[in-house]
Order: sequence, then C-alpha cells, then structure tokens
Amino acid sequence: MTSPGRTERLVLPGVLTAEQAARTVAGILAAQRPDGAIPWFRGHHLDPWDHTEAAMALDAAGEHERAEAAYEWLTRHQNPDGSWYAAYADGDAEAPTDRGRETNFCAYLAVGVWHHFLSTGDEAFLDRMWPAVHAAVTFVLELQQPGGEIGWKREDDGTPVNDALLTGSSSVYQALRCALALADQREEPQPDWELAVGRLGHAIRSHPERFLDKARYSMDWYYPILGGAVRGAEARERIDAQWEHFVVPGLGVRCVLPNPWVTGGESAELALALWAMGESERAVQILKWMQHLRAEDGMYWTGYVFDDDAIWPRELTAWTAGSLLLAVAALGGDEATTSVFGGEQLPKGLDPDCCR
Repeated sequence: MTSPGRTERLVLPGVLTAEQAARTVAGILAAQRPDGAIPWFRGHHLDPWDHTEAAMALDAAGEHERAEAAYEWLTRHQNPDGSWYAAYADGDAEAPTDRGRETNFCAYLAVGVWHHFLSTGDEAFLDRMWPAVHAAVTFVLELQQPGGEIGWKREDDGTPVNDALLTGSSSVYQALRCALALADQREEPQPDWELAVGRLGHAIRSHPERFLDKARYSMDWYYPILGGAVRGAEARERIDAQWEHFVVPGLGVRCVLPNPWVTGGESAELALALWAMGESERAVQILKWMQHLRAEDGMYWTGYVFDDDAIWPRELTAWTAGSLLLAVAALGGDEATTSVFGGEQLPKGLDPDCCR
C-alpha cells in the first residue's frame, strides 16, 4: 500500500486522513495495468479523459512514475490524426469498444501534461509529450465551429459531429489554456490557439444557444466554472441559481434532474469548482457529504439512488477516486493542482469582446 507519509498533502479533516488517502491512492494504483493504462476499474473500459484524471490524482499523491506511465500509454497509442478512441476494453489499446473520437477526451492530455510538469519540473517529460499534445490540439481545433464552440466528436468513418456540448467545450477551454502554457514553456508561440481560446471562451460565457441543451445535467451547470471560462460574480450567480436543484444536503450532487441519484464524480468536481471561485467552505461541505460513497478499500462508489437507498451502479471507479483526491489537493494547497484549476498562471486568451 502507498505510504501515508506520501499523502500528507491530501489530509482534509472530515474528508480524508493520511491513511485513508493512502488507501484511495493504492486503489487507483491497483486499477492501473502494467502498461500504464488506467481503466475505470479492472475489466471495465478506459476512456482517455478519466484515465488522465486518475493520472493527475497520482501526481497529487506523489506517485509521479505511475502517472508518467499513464501519459506514456497515451503517446504510444495516439491515432495518426492526433486523437484517441472514446473507449478501450480494460485499457487494451488493441480492443477499442467505441471508435468515436471525442474532442474533450483528446484535449485533456494537455491538462494532465501541464499538471505533471508542474508537479515534477521534468523538462524531458515535457519534450516527449509535446508532439502528442500538439497533435491532439490540432485534431480538436479542426472541429471548432464558426461561433467558437467545439464540435463533439468525429465518428469512426471520420464524419464530424459538429453539435457542441457545453461541458465538453468547457473542458476543452481549460485544456487549450494548459496547452498554451506548455507552448510558452517551450517558447513555441501558438497564435492560432490563442485565437481559438478567445472565441471558445466567448461562446461559453455569452452564447448558450450554440450548445446542445443539456441543462438537466449538473455538469453543464458547474463546468463553465471548473474549466475556467466563468469566474467572479457571474460564477456565483450561476451556482446559486441552481444550487437547490442539484445539491442534496447530506448526500452530494445529482448527476441529472429529476433523478434521485447523487454521484461522487459530480460531487467532487463541484467542490473543485467551488474552490476555484473562492467558496472553500462550501467545497469542504460537499466533500464531507460524499463520504457515504466511500468503500472499505478506500475507493468510491459511482453513485447512490436515495429514493431506493441503493448504491448504483455497483462499481468503484478510479476516476471517482481521482476527482476526490484532486479536490482535496486543491483545498490543501498543492501547487500544481491549484495552478491547473485556479488558472492564475494560465494564459487568458483574447478579450471576449473581440469575438462578438
């Protein structure tokens, strides 16, 4: 098991002790394959976004070699067009189960690589990862629409799906800013990326009609904040407007309205968004509430149906545990995690007024 001494930065009273954090990290490590892949859990599928989130949690816990192995898995199995498939059976690169190529899945490598670099200062790692990041961003920006939003995906036959998801585009916004930070670190300016960030941020903040209507999903509520496109008074207004609809006191955050189902991933991500907008007390409260999803092995159940008093689905996912660890790391002041999700050190992109 991971030593509690390596997870002292992940201690948060009422949420995690050092020993509990070590058990959670050990659970993610147990899910990781020898080749570096991190599926949801062994026997289930891997998607590149959740794989990266789990790798970031490993870095927050000081497991830098295992995190690096996860990123190396992505570089080895990147498609020629810069993408990855949406799902691989148990993380087996030879067994994709969904050959769609989703833009936010592909862009998120940049977030993980920037987080790892900030965690380790490893310039050689950055040099190895840069071609994969550049190719992934190129793939993603080919699906940017005239209004700035990012098309959802390409089908297996290459057909673009130009409809845009607010959650996905918000995640891409964060990823593009991290990619620009990587470019700055390498002294390789990417002016086209800067233009893309400005257009995308403006679409997220000012043009909800450019995205598919998924307002029933809590991610569409908080992801513009988590991704960094919305902050300040606008963020507080956004959170307060829907708080009573999505937050279930004592249990966590609903995944989708009106279902009586709270989920650990959404709860932890909302906590991270709250921290990013300066609402640490509410963030800690959400994390305390979601501890009813913690299993004996230190992992977290995906969700709980409170009308039926039932854990559902019966799965303990690496990405749920990873999201919890990242929220705790941010609240605990882990420098790499606060930089990535706080956004103070990330490029701002263009003034949104230029894109009206």
